[in-house]
Amino acid sequence: MRKIEYSVSEEFNGTPLYYFLRECVGVSTRIIQTLRHTKNSVFINGKESRVVDKVKAGDCVTVFLPEKTEAPQLWETELSVIYEDEDLLIINKPSGVSVHPTRNHPNGTLCNAVAAYLKKEGNESFVARAVGRLDKVTSGVMVFAKNAFVASKLNGNLDKTYLALVEGVLDGVGTVNAPIYRPDINKTIRAVGEQGDKAITNWKTLKNFDDKTLLEVKTVTGRTHQIRVHMAYIGNALVGDEMYGAKATENIKRAALHCCKVKIIHPITNKELTFVAELPEDMKKEMEKSGFSLDKGEVFC
Repeated sequence: MRKIEYSVSEEFNGTPLYYFLRECVGVSTRIIQTLRHTKNSVFINGKESRVVDKVKAGDCVTVFLPEKTEAPQLWETELSVIYEDEDLLIINKPSGVSVHPTRNHPNGTLCNAVAAYLKKEGNESFVARAVGRLDKVTSGVMVFAKNAFVASKLNGNLDKTYLALVEGVLDGVGTVNAPIYRPDINKTIRAVGEQGDKAITNWKTLKNFDDKTLLEVKTVTGRTHQIRVHMAYIGNALVGDEMYGAKATENIKRAALHCCKVKIIHPITNKELTFVAELPEDMKKEMEKSGFSLDKGEVFC
């Protein structure tokens, strides 16, 4: 159980504890409701308190964050850990592994692997909370929170940068602003259509090859398959992305998309952190085949 402590500022003098937790600390309403009904979870100056009790400037508020989420099945496999502390676990996700378990596939996902890793470390809850998601085919930086509070604070607050190897030649920079929808509820594939949800993708050319382009891509919105759909929509599908009309190559048998960098503000320390994952081997080999010489460890981000 994660313990966090905060000092009450003058601004919150005389306010209820739940207001301080929500407005200053950023604890979600759901977690506050759990704290309300959990013994030995909230203390003011070392004395067990209720979330309706009032705080004074200078008070020390201690919260023991409850863990009620059921742990997933465990999958013992090697993880490529980029960073870890008491609240975060950052993984370099390989392509071909799903992030979340489903009813039909309850094991063999990154969440299962992270749960096994945390249990082996002695984490008492060993619950894997993926913040955001990457498609099964996408590789790169994947953020996991070790408790519900950190997960809620990070949700929607990841600054991601992707590398995409696309078919055709693109120059300069561009934006794709085209709504995305799901034509068939029974299929994963997405498409551009007026009936869809707003979707905006920004891209910048990093390197041209004979018939391919390496792009830096950032999304303004977070739709499923957004980068893949948008690049196919403008006629530059991701190399290897057969779902969206591209061709597999000798080196790339999946959509050539890699989350190379993620920036966050740490929910506990408030420090800005940047996590980087270098290009995977399949994308490196495809670029080298096109005559581009890569420096060791080069990540482009």
